[in-house]
Amino acid sequence: MVDPETVPRRIEGRGVTASFTPALGHAALSGFYDPVITMLTRERVWRARLLDQVAPQPGETVIDLGCGTGSFAVSLAQRAPGARIVGVDPDNDILRRAAAKAAAAGQNILFVEAFARDVAAVLGDRAADKIVSSLVFHQLPMEEKRRGLAASLRALKPGGTLHIADYGRQTGSMRMLFRIVQSLDGYENTQPNADGVLPDLIVEAGFTDVREVDVLPTLTGAIAFYRAVRP
Repeated sequence: MVDPETVPRRIEGRGVTASFTPALGHAALSGFYDPVITMLTRERVWRARLLDQVAPQPGETVIDLGCGTGSFAVSLAQRAPGARIVGVDPDNDILRRAAAKAAAAGQNILFVEAFARDVAAVLGDRAADKIVSSLVFHQLPMEEKRRGLAASLRALKPGGTLHIADYGRQTGSMRMLFRIVQSLDGYENTQPNADGVLPDLIVEAGFTDVREVDVLPTLTGAIAFYRAVRP
């Protein structure tokens, strides 16, 4: 029997039918997302680093913003039994895959169909201890990056933390490799990340103690790890 918490839910009336960039840039490629990401992004390495950075604890509420197929949400749940893990993504097809993955792993994860800008409506303002996002913000238009970060601030409790692993400033050979990502996800949305905009946007949203914790070179460019605090 499938636990009802693994069934994707929808934030009604908040534009969930609007457009978004699917996994790998095209809906037809969603089924290949997991193996492609594993092959091209050193997934095991960056997921392990991000999991250590987030350090989920029993009793915490952790939102995986742009959870995709649910791999990281499952890892969060396995690391911290007793934590409340919530996966948020606007792609219902991807969420069905995530729900099946969580059920197969025996993990009780709530999945919600919503955009990054709607994350504060998922559980309510000041409800989450931590929000984590991986390989999502580079896909968003600039206004949606801003709205997603502002909503994340509202969703976090005071003292709560934001953790992002995504393509950051690209230099040298990393800039050339990042063109693979841009060919799939589009130039306009991804170029600000390559120019290093994310830390400034996080500060602009109202977060404090914004830090670039680490940078990992991959076959598709440099993935940066950011941490920030909701004052």
